[in-house]
Amino acid sequence: MNDTAIDYAAVFQALPGMVALLTPELVYADANREFLRVTGRKREQLVGRHLFEVFPDNPNDGAASGMRNLAASLQRVLATGEREAMALQRYDVESSERPGEWDERYWSPVNAPVHGRDGSVVLLVHRVEEVTELIRARGGRGAGGEARAGSRGRVLEAELYTRARELQELNERLRLAHAREREVALALQEAMLPAGRQVGHHRAAVRYRPAVGALNVCGDWYDLVDLVGGNRIGVSVGDVVGHGLEAAGVMGQLRSALSATSRVAAGPAEALNVLGRYAHVVDGAESATAVTTFIDFDHRTITYSSAGHPPPALVHTDGRVEFLDRATDPPLDARPTPVRRPQARTVYDSGATLALYTDGLVERRHEDIDTGLARLAGSLARHREADPESLADAVLLELLPPGGATDDTALVIVRL
Repeated sequence: MNDTAIDYAAVFQALPGMVALLTPELVYADANREFLRVTGRKREQLVGRHLFEVFPDNPNDGAASGMRNLAASLQRVLATGEREAMALQRYDVESSERPGEWDERYWSPVNAPVHGRDGSVVLLVHRVEEVTELIRARGGRGAGGEARAGSRGRVLEAELYTRARELQELNERLRLAHAREREVALALQEAMLPAGRQVGHHRAAVRYRPAVGALNVCGDWYDLVDLVGGNRIGVSVGDVVGHGLEAAGVMGQLRSALSATSRVAAGPAEALNVLGRYAHVVDGAESATAVTTFIDFDHRTITYSSAGHPPPALVHTDGRVEFLDRATDPPLDARPTPVRRPQARTVYDSGATLALYTDGLVERRHEDIDTGLARLAGSLARHREADPESLADAVLLELLPPGGATDDTALVIVRL
C-alpha cells in the first residue's frame, strides 16, 4: 500500500492503547479514543489545554508526586530527545461524574519524542497503560477475594509499588551523577576546543556534535591557528578512538600539541611528524587520525597532509568539489619507527570554501564511504554561496540523522 493512501489520523485514533500528543509546552495537541475513554474526558476538555491544568495532583494527598515525576520525565525527553519509560506511578484523577471526588489510579507511562527535520523535538508522545485493576486485584479488593489472598495481595502490591519507587529514586541519582559528569565535559569542551576568533578576520564556522548518548565532549577535535609569516592560518581536525572523558583527555593533549607545533613547523607534514612522535608516548592515542592544512591567503594555496583521516573538501566557486587526498598516510602512532609524512599543495580562487570534518559526518554502517563523501560534496556544492555559519548548519542538517549520529562529528568551514 502506498504511504499516501494511509489515513494516519484514523490510525492514531484506532490505536488500542492510551496515547496523547503534547506540544513542547506540555499542551495537549491530540488524544486518541482510548485515552479519552479511560480518563473520562472529552476531546474539547483536553486539546489546547495544559497537561497539568487537566490532570493536577490530588489536593487531598499531601504525598502526591505524580505531577512532579511526569513533568520531570517529559522535560528530560525534550532535553535529550530520547524515549523514557517511567516507573509505576500513583496519579489520582478527579472523577468526571463527581467533581471534587478523586479516584485512586495507577499508571505505567512511556514518553517518546517526535523529531522535526532539524532534529529538534516538536511533539511528545505520551503513552499510558492503566494498571489500577491489577493493583486492586493483587490487593484482594476485587469481588470474591478471600481474606488470606487479600493479605498476600496487599503485600505484593506494597512490594511492587515500593520497588517502582526505589527504581525511580535510583534513576534520579544516576541522572544527577550524569549531570555532574556532563558539567565536567562541558568545561573540557570550552577549554580544549578553540573559538573562531583565533584566526583573525578570516570567516570560519566550527561545529561539534557528540554521538547519541555520549557526553558533550568525546574524541573528535578541531583547531584553527594563526601561522607565523604572512597572511596564513592552520586548520586541523582529528579523531581519537573511544568516547567519554578519557577520550576527551587524549583529544586535548593531541590538539594542544598540534596547535603548538603548527606555529613553528615548516609545513603540515612536519607538524604531523612531530605529532606522531608525541602520540607514541600518549596512552590512548593509538590509531588516532588527523589532517592539517596550511592556508596561504596571499598566494591562494592550501598545503595539506593527512594521517589516516578523511580528506578535506575544497569547494570551488563553480561548484566543483575537490577532495584533498594526494597526501594521505597511516594514522598517528601506526608505525613503530617514524617515517616522514607526505604533503601536497593545491590552488584556489577567491571565494572558494574549505571544509574539514571527522568521519561521523560521512560514515554510516553498511554503507560505502564513497557514498557519504558524495553526499557531502552534493551538500557543499548546493549551499556554497551561503555564509560559513549557514553552510555549516545546512551540511549538518542534511547529513546527520534526525535523531543524531552514532559517532562524534566535528566540522570546520573556512571561506577562502
